[in-house]
Amino acid sequence: MDITESINDTFPTIINTNDITNNISENTALLNITCNKNKLLDAINIVLKAISGKSTMDILDCIVIEAKDGQIKLISNDLEIGIETILEGEIIEEGSIAVKAKVFSEIIRKLPSDTVKLTADDNYTLFINAGKSKFNIASRPTGEFPYLPDIERNNKVVISQFTLKEIIRQTVFSISDNENAKVMTGELFEIHDSELKVVSLDGHRISIRKVQLAGSYPDISVIVPGKTLIEISKILTGGLDNEMAIYFTDNHILFEFDNTIVLSRLIEGEYYQIDKMLSSDYETKITVNKKNMLDCIDRTTLMIKESEKKPVLVDITDGNMKFAINSSIGSMNEEVDITKEGKDILIGFNPRFLIDALKVIDEEEITMYMINPKAPCFIRDKEGTYIYLILPVNINS
Repeated sequence: MDITESINDTFPTIINTNDITNNISENTALLNITCNKNKLLDAINIVLKAISGKSTMDILDCIVIEAKDGQIKLISNDLEIGIETILEGEIIEEGSIAVKAKVFSEIIRKLPSDTVKLTADDNYTLFINAGKSKFNIASRPTGEFPYLPDIERNNKVVISQFTLKEIIRQTVFSISDNENAKVMTGELFEIHDSELKVVSLDGHRISIRKVQLAGSYPDISVIVPGKTLIEISKILTGGLDNEMAIYFTDNHILFEFDNTIVLSRLIEGEYYQIDKMLSSDYETKITVNKKNMLDCIDRTTLMIKESEKKPVLVDITDGNMKFAINSSIGSMNEEVDITKEGKDILIGFNPRFLIDALKVIDEEEITMYMINPKAPCFIRDKEGTYIYLILPVNINS
């Protein structure tokens, strides 16, 4: 069985074998480069985000080091997400090799010198020299490595690194880990005119963030894997003034920033019609200090064993919101001052769902909207830049 057949059998729905066969490197020449240790380590840490360590294919546990056309690249690909980053350094001899990511990264991390020399011979042995420290480790040719496919860079959207990182932080906690409901393991990215809307849900809650982009764009609606967004968030370090580009195709999303590209396959399928779940109606509206409420709920979790999954009871009356929990460990009651409009209500929640939402809201005060003890609760601002829908727990049972 050749490599394309092997990959197709193992990942029939994730990768198109044409992506591999069209991008196999034929360059197995010697490699000889010199670079700064810290810059090399930074590049390694970026591409490690696409090393799963769970693959049945040894080549996917490797980082490719490629010196070609005046550039040094580090490349990784686990067939769901692929990363390329450019490394500053001196090329003495062009070439490429694939080296085991784990051992290579640990060696580089512990080298004593600031300057690292990497050379590879015809037997695909990689020699690592830094000061008086010398290593040689087995590597392999790159012919079997699935290089990132070339995609057309159309439908470009520009956004600040800070903004994207914040959007991910404020939504990714409510994606599902249930692979049987694939679309819920990703986030919906929708662009209309100059607005980007990002949605995640897991069957018990919905998170929505909306931001205004600097320009207007054609309509886009795609589902981006949660894993991709989590790894992107770990790599992004820029501020509001550090722009990045996002490109969309029918099958891929590509993020380009700081001499790095991250390419991911999109999740196929139709996302849920969340607009039908959203409502502006309410019978009870409260405004409360976010930190006071968050600290109170956090204290209730001290009384909960994970196996019990006890809800926190929230009793809302005029000027007062009382939190109560009773478990095998003990009980706890605490009150928080609020401003209330509408009816009194007694409602129960999974405390973790409330904590997750409150942690990512940056405002000092939040507003909550409720209809009855069995209907969703909404936490949202006046402008609708964030909306968190949380289903209550049936306290009658």
